[in-house]
Amino acid sequence: MYNAICAFLLVLASPFLLALSFGRKYKVLLSDELGNSKISSKNSRIPSKNSRISSKNQPKNSILARFFLLNNPALKPCDFYFHACSLGEVSTIEPFVKALQKEAKSVRITVCTATGYARAREFCDEVAFLPFECFLPFWLKECKTLVVFEAELWLNLFACAKKQGAKVILLNARLSQSSLPKYRRFLRYYKTLFSYCDLVLAQSESDAKRLEILGAKNIKVLGNVKSALLPRPSKKLSSNYEHIIVLASSHEGEEKGILEFLRLKKGEQLIIAPRHPQRFSAVCELVRGWAEQNNYSSQCFSKNTDLKAQVVVMDSLGELINIYAIADTVILAGSFSAGIGGHNPFEPASFNCGIISGAFFHNQKVLYSAVQGIKIASDFRAAALLAHEKFSSQITQSCDFNDILEQIKG
Repeated sequence: MYNAICAFLLVLASPFLLALSFGRKYKVLLSDELGNSKISSKNSRIPSKNSRISSKNQPKNSILARFFLLNNPALKPCDFYFHACSLGEVSTIEPFVKALQKEAKSVRITVCTATGYARAREFCDEVAFLPFECFLPFWLKECKTLVVFEAELWLNLFACAKKQGAKVILLNARLSQSSLPKYRRFLRYYKTLFSYCDLVLAQSESDAKRLEILGAKNIKVLGNVKSALLPRPSKKLSSNYEHIIVLASSHEGEEKGILEFLRLKKGEQLIIAPRHPQRFSAVCELVRGWAEQNNYSSQCFSKNTDLKAQVVVMDSLGELINIYAIADTVILAGSFSAGIGGHNPFEPASFNCGIISGAFFHNQKVLYSAVQGIKIASDFRAAALLAHEKFSSQITQSCDFNDILEQIKG
């Protein structure tokens, strides 16, 4: 019955999904077609015009792959199968995947987003998009252990893997207090789902209690996986100013909100790193106009990497950690409106950057509680005023990578 309902919903939604698939954010190529955003795979092989293009290296579209199985063949049977939603989650599982690969274990990954797919292909050859629920009973192949990251609670993913004999683990599990009422409306669904889950590795005791209400069993609290391995810069960027302010992982409206109230002082530099690559061009235009009005020099990082301008837009992926390494103050975006819920503070805190956040960080409360010195701004004006201050934020709680890896290995 469940699969029939899912199939019916897919048929109804198909026209909308097909229209949506034309959006640039859903497309990914393993060549350099995405230009400055450089969403490409280091391990991919770009075929010549005369060579045969395999389905693995054909252009990918997350909508068409997930809901219509276009260029999305089933992964081969494996020892470990990881599922993570998007770019940030995929980056978090990378060290665990690499550790297992060193032991000659076969590892496969599924994702939901185009940027997550491209990121996963940088360290794993066998990557696919997770198909919609009604496809999984015949698409999913055998694995010894399924590891699902955070809140990707798809019933057939858990059920089909378990029926094929896999050990099923929910890694870095979380459930906020504000989200609990929504989940409880579908309590029967989640109780069924958790009946197929062998082990839940929760971020905190409070997360564990809320997950238990939904039917989760055999819960272990190990802390947030994102604190297990702190990020390292991939290269050293130049630091040309006394005080570097970073607006990190910004969403639509947040750049404009901060720029309305921020005026740079002598010796200060502003670096803006938009969250989504499809917004790079629009943010560059916005910043260019603002800089001209205030007589600031400006540049887009993809065209000039020397960071000498007073205002810089990071319109390239994979550079945020390098920016944190030279930053003094980080305005951590995604926290100034209720719809997003904040972003990971561990990354800037690992470099002792002073972190400024909006008041809406409900999806990151556990991480925020593990970082000392985060300043909460009530609005954009308050955040802009705080940006001139020099202070630091530090991680006070972290979990053990080897402990988590042993739990996964069983």
